[in-house]
Amino acid sequence: MALPANVRATLARLGAATLGESGGASMAAAIRPAWAGATLVGEALPVRCSPGDNLAIHVATATASPGQVLVVQIDGEPERGYWGEVLTTGAEARGVAGLVIEGGVRDVAALEAHHFAVFSTLIALRGAAKAATGTVGEPVQVGGVGVAAGDIVVGDADGVTVVPGVRLAEVLDAAERRESREAELFEQLRAGATTVELLGLDPSPVRRAEPGS
Repeated sequence: MALPANVRATLARLGAATLGESGGASMAAAIRPAWAGATLVGEALPVRCSPGDNLAIHVATATASPGQVLVVQIDGEPERGYWGEVLTTGAEARGVAGLVIEGGVRDVAALEAHHFAVFSTLIALRGAAKAATGTVGEPVQVGGVGVAAGDIVVGDADGVTVVPGVRLAEVLDAAERRESREAELFEQLRAGATTVELLGLDPSPVRRAEPGS
């Protein structure tokens, strides 16, 4: 079942960083937006590809449901363009919400022109074969995070966070409370308080030079 629009909007507003600090699992920092401004929210469709081959991605794109995010594990040869404008065009037609891949993509200008959200570890020109074994819908490991079908994926300028589907309500509640606490913190900081005071930090381990020394 696709995420309700109000839940999708809330996840996008809270963002990957807040969700990652509230019980979500943050992917490795190497997984970044392929183009500036890319954002995504959706349910995961896990995909696993053989080294140098993207047949499983083609199958996933052809069978995905609207609103899903393809989350792709590459078992070797990450420096290939496993995704580009052709797959993007097909994914758009099926309502796919975006792609997260621990490997390379290409046609970056076209991805941005399509406004199709892609998060990857690198950009690579060399294409992939389309013949080897793979899986669609089975759990994968991407960016150091285990991802199962139906998990919630949120990506923005800060990176990608995965929220297990069964824990969505719990993580949303924690994230809302964190956002509220931070709003209060911002007000106090603007009023002149310091983070050392507000967070109860002990400054003694930090050596400070005396003025004029």
